[in-house]
Amino acid sequence: MPPRGSRTRTPPPPLDAAALDRLALRYVERFATTRGKLADYLRRKIRERGWQGDPVDPAAVAERMAGLGYVDDRLYAESKAAALTRRGFGANRVADALRQARVDEADAAPARSIAAEGEGASALAFARRKRIGPFAAEPPDPARRQKQIAAMVRAGHGFALARRIVETPPGALPEINDLATLVHCDEGEPW
Repeated sequence: MPPRGSRTRTPPPPLDAAALDRLALRYVERFATTRGKLADYLRRKIRERGWQGDPVDPAAVAERMAGLGYVDDRLYAESKAAALTRRGFGANRVADALRQARVDEADAAPARSIAAEGEGASALAFARRKRIGPFAAEPPDPARRQKQIAAMVRAGHGFALARRIVETPPGALPEINDLATLVHCDEGEPW
């Protein structure tokens, strides 16, 4: 009798076309995804478990799932952009997230406009969450000021916008229309 807890697991059987379809369906029912992310997941599963039968292209399986309406890159991009903007991330960070999710340019365009329209409000949301600028308890010293600007830039906001918000005295909320002029004044379009 083997010692308790030392059972060896039998490896799962190699995948075939039907098993790959089942994996794809299971993945899209659990997660919001893109065609690119689904194809990467299926490639990883084939690499882990092996393949049995005629070769199948994971990208073709992902395209078929998109054709059936289970995967919608444009809807994914729009919802991801809206969620990141609400959390206070800027247009640059949204663009990076969409690139990482492998959303193509045509599907990412509406999401980029969502992020660009809400740039001032998202910068204020980030400042509120991190207690920066108008939401701080007291004005920052120069070293802390630099760290706060760097945090806003890492969150995807432009340098001029980040500096303006950090330099705003506590309690004095800047106008969103004033912030809109600073969105991309020193760095050009982020896309």
